[in-house]
Amino acid sequence: MKQLSYSLLREQGYSGYLLKQAPERVIQFGEGNFMRAFVDYFIDILNEKTGFNSKVVLVQPIPRASGFDPGTALNEQEGLYTLYLRGAKAGQKLEERRIISCVSRCLNIYADYAAVLACAENPELRYITCNTTEAGIVYDPDCKLEDTPPKSYPAKLTQFLYRRFKTFGPGSKGFIILACELIDDNGRLLHQYVLDYARQWGLEKEFIDWLQTENIFCSTLVDRIVTGYPAGESAALEAANGYRDQVLDTGELFGLWVIEGPAWLKEELPFAEAGLPVLITDDHKPYKERKVRILNGAHTAVSLGAYLAGQDFVGDCLREDIIRNFMHRLIYQEIIPTLSLPAADCTAFADAVLERFQNPFIRHSLLAISLNSTAKWKARLLPSLKTSLRLTHQLPPCLTAAFAFYLAFYHGQEMTADGLRSQRQTGSYLIKDDPAVLQFFAAQKDAEITDYVNAVCRRTDFWGEDLSALPGLTAAVSEYLNIIHKQGVLAVMQDCLL
Repeated sequence: MKQLSYSLLREQGYSGYLLKQAPERVIQFGEGNFMRAFVDYFIDILNEKTGFNSKVVLVQPIPRASGFDPGTALNEQEGLYTLYLRGAKAGQKLEERRIISCVSRCLNIYADYAAVLACAENPELRYITCNTTEAGIVYDPDCKLEDTPPKSYPAKLTQFLYRRFKTFGPGSKGFIILACELIDDNGRLLHQYVLDYARQWGLEKEFIDWLQTENIFCSTLVDRIVTGYPAGESAALEAANGYRDQVLDTGELFGLWVIEGPAWLKEELPFAEAGLPVLITDDHKPYKERKVRILNGAHTAVSLGAYLAGQDFVGDCLREDIIRNFMHRLIYQEIIPTLSLPAADCTAFADAVLERFQNPFIRHSLLAISLNSTAKWKARLLPSLKTSLRLTHQLPPCLTAAFAFYLAFYHGQEMTADGLRSQRQTGSYLIKDDPAVLQFFAAQKDAEITDYVNAVCRRTDFWGEDLSALPGLTAAVSEYLNIIHKQGVLAVMQDCLL
C-alpha cells in the first residue's frame, strides 16, 4: 500500500480541500497528537474557509526517541495526515474525516538546530504556538545563550526571539504567541521566563523592550480529548482510505479554544468567520473555571463513588439512572450557580459535557480519573462547595456526598510499592496519590468514622484550610459514610435526589 502524499491523492482523484503551497506563517513547538488534532485542525479550517493561507512548521522540542519518530513520518508524508473526529449527537454516532494539509515540515531542535533558528529570519512568520506539556514551561537557571540548544523550552524560545530581533531590529516583526500547556496562566508564565532569561543572559535593553511591545504572549484554554493513533483500527482505516498513514490521529468532535488577547486579534485570526469554536477574549479565566468545575469537577465528584458502586467507565455511569440523575443535580443545581459566567452559557457547556461523557468512541476509565484525587478535589470541587455554602447558607448535598465518596474510596487497607490497596465488592484496587497522602490514609485504616472524617478535614496541607470549620460538614460527611458502609454508594446518591 502506498504512503499518503499529494501525488497519491491526485492519483486517487481526491476532491477534498488541500493546500500544497503557502508561506510558513506559524511555527509550532510540539508535534504530538493533541496539537495536530486541535491547533493544526483549526488552522487547516482557517485556510479553507477564510484564505488564511498559512503553513505550519512543526518543531520537536525534545531529542528524537529511538524507534518510531512522528517527525520523520510527517516529513515522509509531506506534512499530510488523516484526522478522525468522533462523537455522538442525540444517540447517533458521528465521525468527521479530514486530511490535514497545513503542515509544511517537521524539524527537531536538537538535530536541526540551525534550521529552527533560521525560521526566525522568515519575515512572513507571525505566530508561535506551543504545547511542551506541563513540564515544558519551567525556568532552568543553568540554561545559557550559547547552548545549542538549551534544555528548557522558555530558553529555546528566548534564543529564537533573540534571533528574530537581531535579524529585523526593534519596532517590528514581533509574534503572536499562543501557549497551550495545561497550566494556569500559561502565556503569562512563558512571557515571564523569557524575560528572566533575557535579563540573566545580559541581553540588550532594546531586546527586552521589543519583547514587551512587539510580541503578544497569550494565555489560552484548550479543551478536546485527543485519543491519538488508533492502533487497533489502523489497518482497517488505511484499507478504507487506500493509503498508509503513519501519523493518523483521532479525537473527539467537541473542541474549544479560549484565547486571552486583544480585540484586534479577532480580525487577524478570523476563527469566528470560519465558524470555529475559538473564542478570543480579554480574560480566559472564567472559561477555565467553568471547564474545571463542570467537566473536571463532575469527573472527580462522581467517578470515585461510581467505581465503588461497580462501574468502570464514564460512559457506563450515564446509563445508570441514579448515577446519571445525581450527576445532573450536581452540575445544574450545585455547580453552575457558583460560576461567574452567565447561567445560559454554563448550561450549554454542561449539556455538551454530558454528551461528551457518552462518546461511544472513548472509554474513559474511572480508575484513571481517580489518580491524585486529593489535589483534584481541592482544585475542582472545594471552590464550588464553599461558594455554594456561602450563597445558600447550607451544604450542597451532592458535593458533600462527593467528599464522602472520596473518603470511602481512599479508605485503604494495605500500602504496597504501587499504591494504597483497597477493596470494593468486585475486588481490590489501587489508590494512587502523593506518597505523603497515601501514608496518611494508610494510618487511618482502623479509625472510627467520625475520627476519620475529622482527621481528613483538618489536614490543612491538603486543603489550604481546616475544613472542619465549615458549618456542618464533618457531621454530614460522617452520616453519608455510615450510609455507604451499610447500604452502598447508590443509597447516598438516591438520598441526595430526594
